[in-house]
Amino acid sequence: MDDFIQHLVQWLHGIGIHPGTDAAQAVGQAAGQVAGQMGAAVNAATAQLDMPSLLALAAALGWASGFRLYAVVFLTGAMGYAGWIALPEGLHLLQHPAVLTASGVMLLVEFLADKIPWVDSLWDSVNAFIRIPAGALLAAGALGADSAAMGLVGALLGGSLAATSFATKATTRAAINTSPEPFSNWLASFFEDGLVVGVVWLATQHPVAFGVALALMLVVSVLLLVVLFKFLKLVIAKLRGRGGDPPASVST
Repeated sequence: MDDFIQHLVQWLHGIGIHPGTDAAQAVGQAAGQVAGQMGAAVNAATAQLDMPSLLALAAALGWASGFRLYAVVFLTGAMGYAGWIALPEGLHLLQHPAVLTASGVMLLVEFLADKIPWVDSLWDSVNAFIRIPAGALLAAGALGADSAAMGLVGALLGGSLAATSFATKATTRAAINTSPEPFSNWLASFFEDGLVVGVVWLATQHPVAFGVALALMLVVSVLLLVVLFKFLKLVIAKLRGRGGDPPASVST
């Protein structure tokens, strides 16, 4: 900082401005205060990344990637770029303008595709090979900055959660698409749009509350998978002419 002040004073002399010693010291003190405040802000942001926060972030990225990968990447990167949250080192790449642009474009494509019955199921089928590995990678990036072991833990956690949420979404949409009207499909899609925002926000702001919410979502996912699997089996059997009760008669 002292070298910078000396160079600044020399430059001012060169253009005909001759600040006194007091002025130079005042500038130095002001610059030091600004640097101190910036350092304090960085330290405060870094201090927020304790283990519960990192675990919550990793779990949220894995879970939400299972049904809205590109929204997760864009929202997380945008929040980090804007300074709203302090991203761990393994996720700094999400803040890059190129990544934000690409994820933003894909977010828009997915938003539109997800609102069209049967197109949403086709989109899910294609993205099955992307969302689950990406959820594992994002969670590993959140936890694995300082430890390969924690990176592996993050990958297993994120991949498992992404697979669970993806299976729930894909099965639910397949069941909804058996109805001829599009409104239930739109309602489910908009609900998922809001859910990904809520999940990321809750994980970054209230990690403990997110942990409780995640446990509830996992229970609901298991119940939905059991019920909807029975429903889809009866639908397929009926379409193939194998008989069976009407799908509406399915009960838990």
